[in-house]
Amino acid sequence: MTPESERFVVITGGPGSGKSTLLDHLQGMGYARSVEAGRGIIQDQMAIGGSALPWADPALFAELMLCWELRSYRMAAGQAGPVFFDRGVLDIVGYLRLEGLPVPDHLHAAAKTFRYHRRVLITPPWREIYEQDSERKQSYAQAERTYESMVATYTAYGYELVHLPLAPIAERARFITDSLR
Repeated sequence: MTPESERFVVITGGPGSGKSTLLDHLQGMGYARSVEAGRGIIQDQMAIGGSALPWADPALFAELMLCWELRSYRMAAGQAGPVFFDRGVLDIVGYLRLEGLPVPDHLHAAAKTFRYHRRVLITPPWREIYEQDSERKQSYAQAERTYESMVATYTAYGYELVHLPLAPIAERARFITDSLR
């Protein structure tokens, strides 16, 4: 681990488990953060009529997510203090595995090269807050499988998972800041 990667904290989990809302809250507390690749790519691809969508071309979607995540990582290097990531490179590995698609060698290399804090924060599925929308088309059952894939993937790459409580945003944020001390 490099001192830089120790500053980079991933928040992962299944869709609709409160990650982005939590990251918005942490940003409001003054912390730097990245923007989720998947939702941004879906919005961009839908706006331009592109095919790099999870329901149209999941392999191309994964490649664009990798580009996005690597750029986010490099941008974070220019920021001081901790940076919270709305997912990370390993989420793409987990996504491809979940879809039953091969994980290219260059993605494995990226996952080994672009490391994050050894403790990864993971949001468990939370039925009470789960909602579908125009970009989040997964069922709750798919959200649960995504969570399980993230647990398996991050663990396989040697990260320690810290499961976030199903609690109000302020309590979750306090749990995060306390757990990283």
